[in-house]
Amino acid sequence: MKIHLLTRLGIVLAAAALMLVVLPYYWQDNLFHEVAGTGMLVLLVVHNVFNRRWYAGLVHGPLDARSVINRAVVVCLATVMLTLLVTSVMVSNALFTALELNNSFRVKQIHALAAYWGLIILGAHVGTRWTMLMGMARAVSGIKSASSARTWVLRLAAVAITIQGIRSSFVLNIGSKLFLQPLPDWWDFGESSAGFFLHCSAVAGLYAAVSYYFVLWTQRAKRVRVTENAAN
Repeated sequence: MKIHLLTRLGIVLAAAALMLVVLPYYWQDNLFHEVAGTGMLVLLVVHNVFNRRWYAGLVHGPLDARSVINRAVVVCLATVMLTLLVTSVMVSNALFTALELNNSFRVKQIHALAAYWGLIILGAHVGTRWTMLMGMARAVSGIKSASSARTWVLRLAAVAITIQGIRSSFVLNIGSKLFLQPLPDWWDFGESSAGFFLHCSAVAGLYAAVSYYFVLWTQRAKRVRVTENAAN
């Protein structure tokens, strides 16, 4: 059981790590970028195979706020990843050149756009699935009892990540990248390469925290409404 959970967690973490690695294309060798990107997409396919039962209940599952938000995020993420898959094959200069597909500048723009939207939506997806991920982590680590101290540490970490994520969004000009606005400069990898990945991680963490607490708020709001209706 633990091996199964470790495998699933490992796939998620590896795919997320590769998502960060492939973002700075102009810092990398093209072949490395294509291989790493292909590896990420393969891991995501494997991840979906592990979670195929979720898709079986997509139509007939509950329609509470949490389920609706989770489904919307998954659909958006699947759309972005399919866009990345199609455009990556089209713009390939190494792995798929034999196909001789459209390699125009516009396709490359769409590919880059999907990559940065993928970072945002991936963060939101982690947030909507955070409770499940924590359950898997507890099962793997053998933690069985609740801890208020651990809960508060995680809450403080979420606050810190949110603050840093907002700051990192401005540092990376994420808003411009999400709407294909041209930028006069780019990240100086000669000065700091680690800083870029830390900022990207913080941005993903920001949307993970926002989505997690938004889902939590909707659940609490529902419980309040149910209590009030029962009282009336």
